[in-house]
Amino acid sequence: MEKCFYKDVLERIQKEEKAIGMLTGSIIDESYRMISYLQDILNELKISLCEKGFKNEKEEIVFFKEVKPQILGKLIYYNKVYRIETTCPVSNGKIYYSYFSAQLANLKREYIEHICNSDFYRYYRSGRTDRDDTYFKRGNINYHDGLNSIVFEIDPEFSTFYDYKTARIIANELLYTYLLTKINPDENPDSILQKPANSKDIFWTDSKNALIELIYALYACGVISHGKIGVRKISLMFQILFGITLGDLHHSFHRMKTRSGSRTAFLDQLKTSLEDYMDKDL
Repeated sequence: MEKCFYKDVLERIQKEEKAIGMLTGSIIDESYRMISYLQDILNELKISLCEKGFKNEKEEIVFFKEVKPQILGKLIYYNKVYRIETTCPVSNGKIYYSYFSAQLANLKREYIEHICNSDFYRYYRSGRTDRDDTYFKRGNINYHDGLNSIVFEIDPEFSTFYDYKTARIIANELLYTYLLTKINPDENPDSILQKPANSKDIFWTDSKNALIELIYALYACGVISHGKIGVRKISLMFQILFGITLGDLHHSFHRMKTRSGSRTAFLDQLKTSLEDYMDKDL
C-alpha cells in the first residue's frame, strides 16, 4: 500500500466533510452521512490491505499509528455526536445546557478513568516512537496487561488494538471541542462542523498542520485579545471559520517541534510569499 494512497484517502475524507457540511443544515444528518462514508472507507482499506499487504514494517506502523486512527477516530466521534444529538431533550434553555454539560462531565470522567493514567497515553502524548514496533504492528497484543475486553472483538489482521486506543484519543479530543461549543453561549454555533451560511465559500486549502502552526504563532505572539485567550479558543475560531476539525493540537504541535528541517515551514512560506508579492510592485 503506497503512502500517497493513504494521503489520498485522508484528503477524500476532508473533502467529503466539506461537501456534506454544505449540503445539510442538520448536525444529525451530517453525522449520519459521515458515519456511513467512514465505514465504507475502512472497508475499502481492509480489502486493499488483504489484497496488497504492506511493503515493510515502517509502512505497517504508519498505517496503524497515523492513518487508520484518523479515520476510526472520526467515525467514533461522529457516532457519539449522532447519539448525543438524537437524545437531546430540547433545543435550547437551561435543560439544553445541562444536558450538554452532563455529556462533557461524562467525557472527562471517561478520560480520567480509562485514558490519562495509562502508559500508552503518556507514550502517545509525548510523541515517542521507540515502542512503535510493539504498539503498531500486528500480532503483539500482550494479554497480561489486562486489556479492555474490546480486544477480543477486533480483527487481528486489521488492528493492533493500540490503533483503536489512538482513535479513541482523537475522537475524545474532537468531542471535547464540540461539547464546548454547545455549553458556552459565546462559542455556540450549531456545530464546530458547520460554517455560517454566509461563509460557505471560505475554506482552508493548505494542510491542517499549516493552520495549527499559524494558530500557535498567533498565540505565542499574544496578538489576539492582548494574549488573554488560550490556544484552544483561537483554534476554535479558525475551526468555525473554515469548517474544519483540527483534532489533537498538542500532539501535532509536539511533532512540529521535533520534525526535521524547518520547524516553521508554513510561516517561512508566508514570509517568502509576502516578500515576492511586495517585489511585484517595485
